[in-house]
Amino acid sequence: MLNTKSVLAASLCAATLVAPVVQAADLKVGYVDTQRIFRNAPSAIKAAKEIEAEFSKRDQELQRMAKQLQGMQENMEKNAVTMSETERRNKEREFSELSREFQRKQREFREDLNLRQNEANAAIIEKANRAIKQIADSEKFDLILQDVVWVSPKLDITDKVVKALSDGK
Repeated sequence: MLNTKSVLAASLCAATLVAPVVQAADLKVGYVDTQRIFRNAPSAIKAAKEIEAEFSKRDQELQRMAKQLQGMQENMEKNAVTMSETERRNKEREFSELSREFQRKQREFREDLNLRQNEANAAIIEKANRAIKQIADSEKFDLILQDVVWVSPKLDITDKVVKALSDGK
């Protein structure tokens, strides 16, 4: 026979196991796609254009140097048999110096570009996080996730965040 203590204990255990499931059903969850914010938010688009304008002159200079190096190499290969030993060494030295300068400028360009992009991205993320917080507060979200492996499209609130960033909230 079951005694009252056993039934009570079993009921208590069952209630403890069911309570989190009931609470989880009331949980309001959202998801934000950070990459979509970087692609679609007006501030992100503006920042990308500014960075492109800021670095375009240096990029063109690097492209010019690359063409110059390619031309020098082709010229050396084409005229290698007709050049004197001294002339060939001078051309090789000139090519090596320009190649080193090109590599240095290319490395500096990449470092500066990465630094600038990281600064812009950090500012965008900061604005997006404020917009997400406002959306979470106003729409009573319990949890908002970013950058997950998979999420149901019905949980995606990225468009709301992009709109909030567009409105300047």
